[in-house]
Amino acid sequence: MTKHTTTESHDIPASDLEPDTRTGGDILVDVMRAAGVDVAFGVISIHNLPLVEAIDRDLRFVPVRHEAAAINAADGYARATGGIGVAITSTGTGAGNAAGSMLEALTASSRVLHITGNINVDLIGEGKGAYHEVPRQLAMLRAVSAEAIRVETARQPRAVLTDAVRRLTTAPFGPVSVDWPIDLQYTADPDEQNQADEREPHVRTGNQRDVHRAAKLMAESARPLIWAGGGARTVGKPLRKLAEHWGAGILTGANGRGSVPEDHPLTIGNFAPDEALEDLLADADCLLTVGSHLRGNETRDFTLPLPTAHIQIDLDDDAFGRNFPTAVGLQADAAHVVPALLDELRELDAPATDPDWAGRIADAAKAARKAHRKDIGAYAEISDSIRHRLPRRSPIVRDVTIPGSSWGNRLLPIYDARDNIYAAGGGIGQGLAMAIGAATGRRKKPVLAMIGDGGLMVHLGELAVLAAESPRVIVVLFNDGGYGVLRNMQTARDATPRAVDLPTPDFGMLAESFGIRHKRVGSAEKFDKALKKAVGRSGPTIIEVDVPALRPRPANLVPPATVP
Repeated sequence: MTKHTTTESHDIPASDLEPDTRTGGDILVDVMRAAGVDVAFGVISIHNLPLVEAIDRDLRFVPVRHEAAAINAADGYARATGGIGVAITSTGTGAGNAAGSMLEALTASSRVLHITGNINVDLIGEGKGAYHEVPRQLAMLRAVSAEAIRVETARQPRAVLTDAVRRLTTAPFGPVSVDWPIDLQYTADPDEQNQADEREPHVRTGNQRDVHRAAKLMAESARPLIWAGGGARTVGKPLRKLAEHWGAGILTGANGRGSVPEDHPLTIGNFAPDEALEDLLADADCLLTVGSHLRGNETRDFTLPLPTAHIQIDLDDDAFGRNFPTAVGLQADAAHVVPALLDELRELDAPATDPDWAGRIADAAKAARKAHRKDIGAYAEISDSIRHRLPRRSPIVRDVTIPGSSWGNRLLPIYDARDNIYAAGGGIGQGLAMAIGAATGRRKKPVLAMIGDGGLMVHLGELAVLAAESPRVIVVLFNDGGYGVLRNMQTARDATPRAVDLPTPDFGMLAESFGIRHKRVGSAEKFDKALKKAVGRSGPTIIEVDVPALRPRPANLVPPATVP
């Protein structure tokens, strides 16, 4: 009779059950450790088995239920920590499932390392029908990544992974995919690897002559503004110091929120298109744009009256003047050139800002927030409750839902860029996995996720991950029985609502089946009580908001979409 050795036996150490042969998984673990990453998210497969086994043995592997969620979780982890998020998927359909979420990471310039398996290297491109074979996988990955690299020999993995990490930590940031054939995962010997390129990456600091020209233009202004986009997320305190020294009001795009704390007296926030800002924008005489392309949805389809004295910081040379004319373009990493501008201004003994400009900035910001609160009914009190009950540095995740995309992206204050996590690409259903990733990286603070019923249904399986991993995630589920914003667009045109009213499960029973705490509320007062309890718990909670029951009712949000 054959004796089977299992981990259930108390006589045999678990270490005796591990294979003696080291694999590419050990190389990946080494590279992750060197990059300061201790966790990966993914779906296990026959085409990534050595990688997942090594991570789960030596670090931490979080098994999600869908490859798109693996990318979203790694994305949330990266944004919340300011580091690298790692996602592991399978080849073929698995890598294809991840593509949409890779587009989200690409749009948000998020530092996601996506490692996908592939069939044996000698079969790639042969069309022989190998299991999980897909044509042009690398081309697909290149389309949705800032860079995509294939491991082609057993001696390459360490060099390829090291190069991927270097790309992820060098601005401009963006997700990187590594295509790793399964046979090369097994045969990669950690002791027989090509030498990795250890050179420091080149950092663009800006042309000194252009920096001086920009500072001179700034010094001549009396009513300055700063527009902080996604490229401002990594600048930190120098951006605040520049605004204070220059006396500039700080506008933000949605992705730049928290670059300067939104309770700072110079911060206006994500309100540039609002009527309350019209006079301020019309009177401003200089604008410094930091890592923003000034997108149409944030500039009234490129019609805002922005100053002609426009200084633009961007690493993309094609961005200068693309949407608004640029007087001085600084092709540089904002984290390096913003301090340089501050130094130049100090040397010029400038600026000469109008003494009443700071007061006008504060008044305009207050007026914009007051007008927005009037439109959102009971949501105003819910927003106040979230900010009051959450710790100051709790990450706040907003999926594509009316509350998240409207007042969540504007009115709800954000105090640090790492706490600002939202679906930048506009794809629905990514919030839950992003929140799981953020909570995995930031374990000391609760993470709040604003999600709609339609969005939650896209990746309902990730509730199993929420239950299994038990992170401190508070899911605020806004349930209006379908796709509310699209319903509003149809009714605004006096059209019959179609394909927007969707059946949903009893979320209370669903949560109970997973062992997750759940509370359904229909008022701001009951929401506040539920949130107070949720913040004090160590594990996950779902607070379901019965949107039709809220009083006063929010005005119907109809996005400024162009309909011919």
